[in-house]
Amino acid sequence: MSDSSAPRVSLFVTCLADLMRPSVAFASIRLLEQAGCIVDVPQRQTCCGQPSYNAGEYASASVLAKQFIEQFEDAQYVVAPSGSCAGMVCEHYPKLLDGEWRQRALALAQKTYELTSFLSDVVQLDKAPAVMTELPTITYHDSCAGLRELGIREQPRELLRKLCQVEVREMQQTEVCCGFGGTFCAKMPEISAKMTDDKLRNATATGAAMLAGGDLGCLLSIAGRARRQGIDIEVRHVAEILAGELYSPAIGEGE
Repeated sequence: MSDSSAPRVSLFVTCLADLMRPSVAFASIRLLEQAGCIVDVPQRQTCCGQPSYNAGEYASASVLAKQFIEQFEDAQYVVAPSGSCAGMVCEHYPKLLDGEWRQRALALAQKTYELTSFLSDVVQLDKAPAVMTELPTITYHDSCAGLRELGIREQPRELLRKLCQVEVREMQQTEVCCGFGGTFCAKMPEISAKMTDDKLRNATATGAAMLAGGDLGCLLSIAGRARRQGIDIEVRHVAEILAGELYSPAIGEGE
């Protein structure tokens, strides 16, 4: 019998986790359940509309935003393993929509969280779901949307220290964009590559063997560039690390 007092969370998987790194979604579920939550994954969820919104295709973005609201507005909490997607819902849906839909967007924004923020600030997870093996030293990349739109900075670092007993070494310019920037990396590839090179140089200068972050867009870009440049650093989503799901190849490695 389920606990009627347990927090009920609807997980937004995100497009990149669904298509590129499903282990991030499974790790998120394990962490939420470890925190005592009852988790469901709405089956008809699709994209939050951020790519269209960033490209100025507001009509298309509005369709997806309304679909998202219909899928998730009855949830007690909505959690996403992405500051970028959570920021789209919390910050941009109310700007994109008007009338009744804006009011529904504002209501949804009040209960939508990025994963590490929810685990740290709402349910206060204090125990990892798996026994941790010894982890290498980690450096953490702050994604732009999570940091600037949602104020996510200390939460993932504190969770890594508390749950994993791991040292987090700060890189220089950790709050500077990695160069992904959604559609920016496609529109300005040369500038994007230079920014990613700067990020990787700062990360490796810390001596950390692993780079963690909370947004797969950033991590896929960083890992891809590291592989092309022959830079030996393991790149993983923070949810995988916190859940102890390190058996699969790191991002950008393996087939």
